[in-house]
Amino acid sequence: MSRTAIDTEANGEQPPPEDDHAFFGHPRGLLTLSGLEVWERFSFLGMQAILVLYFADSVANEGLGMAPGTAASVAAAYGTLVYLVSVAGGWLADRILGSYRAVLWGGILIALGHYSMAVPTAAMTWVGLGLISAGTGLLKPNVATMVGKLYATDDDRRDAGFALYYMAINIGAFAGPLITGWLADHRGYHWGFSAAAIGMTLGLAQYVLGRRHLAGRKHSAEFALAPDALRRAVRTIIVGVVVVAVLGVLLAAVGWLTMDRFVDLLTLISVLAPVVYFWVMFKSPRVTAEERGRLKPYIVLFLASVVFNFILFQAYSTMILLASTNARTTILGFDFPASWYASALGAFEVALAPVVAAVWARMGHSQPHASNKIAFGVILGGLSFLLMVVPTSGHADDTYQMAAWWIVGSYLLLGLGDVLLETSGMSATSKLAPKAFSSQTMSLWFLSLALANGIQAQTVKLYDDVSKPAYFGVNGAIAVVAGLVVIALAPWLRRTMHPVH
Repeated sequence: MSRTAIDTEANGEQPPPEDDHAFFGHPRGLLTLSGLEVWERFSFLGMQAILVLYFADSVANEGLGMAPGTAASVAAAYGTLVYLVSVAGGWLADRILGSYRAVLWGGILIALGHYSMAVPTAAMTWVGLGLISAGTGLLKPNVATMVGKLYATDDDRRDAGFALYYMAINIGAFAGPLITGWLADHRGYHWGFSAAAIGMTLGLAQYVLGRRHLAGRKHSAEFALAPDALRRAVRTIIVGVVVVAVLGVLLAAVGWLTMDRFVDLLTLISVLAPVVYFWVMFKSPRVTAEERGRLKPYIVLFLASVVFNFILFQAYSTMILLASTNARTTILGFDFPASWYASALGAFEVALAPVVAAVWARMGHSQPHASNKIAFGVILGGLSFLLMVVPTSGHADDTYQMAAWWIVGSYLLLGLGDVLLETSGMSATSKLAPKAFSSQTMSLWFLSLALANGIQAQTVKLYDDVSKPAYFGVNGAIAVVAGLVVIALAPWLRRTMHPVH
């Protein structure tokens, strides 16, 4: 073997040549990264499916005794924190850690967080959620980057590879709530959290064992800081984390930093962060006039993503709460935990993703423009909430029980909307982002998810105060109107979104 080949293998730039078609015609590393995402989503969404129920359940039942609206708000705030940290996670990988190590340390923090939540004390719950937020922020934005490194830019297999990767995500989303939900229902919430911990551990193990099949797994960051700048950055990060932690503890100790204020603070940050991000891009001298023109239509798509994900994320909060109190948990004579409804969303997305991909492929150049696909996704999200107006209306009190098919039907609409929007939205983001900010493309997308959760954290507080038909009807109607506005703007979007088709 030549010296050059040895060096390439040693620094982890490229996987072995025989890997290139080893996994259904795709690089072997795709199996490693998809396997990691199966278990990461298994743990993350498995835990999230029972988190709001854990918050809302009585202390006697091992819950935290929160009001349902408060429980949904705190769960949404946790989601806000996850996606805000993801913005920093992308930067840390680019400048300090490198993608491989960022994902590795992120997975370790996630596993430690789930193990912490398995300890049956409220304090360890908050410690665990903090660790999971930090870990997911490191892992989530960088796994997709590593998938991209498996393919050359002009490789025709690239889109199909990401489709397989996306399917793996939804397999984890389907399986997680089934296991954690059953354990929470039959053995207790902390058993469910333990299953999430074991799942993440399995994902980490296969990631490390399969590392030789990954491209770009060298130890240094791709755009590493100079040594002096690196030392300053590390010092600033450490000091900043310590200062924020100490300040938070002190404010909590004197009674100022309550849970409600913490939720409000995260919402405020989720609003300000994208405003600042877009302002920097518009004002940057490195952004050309043509790129600045493409940012304007992207703001419309960004807001459409916020509206849709505001609905989508409630599949794990208000919809689960509604299912636990007012939906039958029996289908064809089979009883199941209310948290299993969350698995329906993952199942529909696994089933629908290849169907949608085949339809677009068959339509070829006659398929809808990316902005219309996103608009259709937003409308379907709104319809999923409007559907819930029917079974929640016309009851004298809150003791009614709706058929399971209402919740399942709502998740079917939501799953189809997610397939339409997420793939088109992320593709449009990568094409419309200015070249000077291309390495931070995922940050833009995660900010839309953070803002959706931030808004949700405030809106769900109304869940206890207004009627269910009003809550689902108003939110659903807003989403439908937002989707129709995007369709109305289609002629302008087609003109200004080049090269997106």
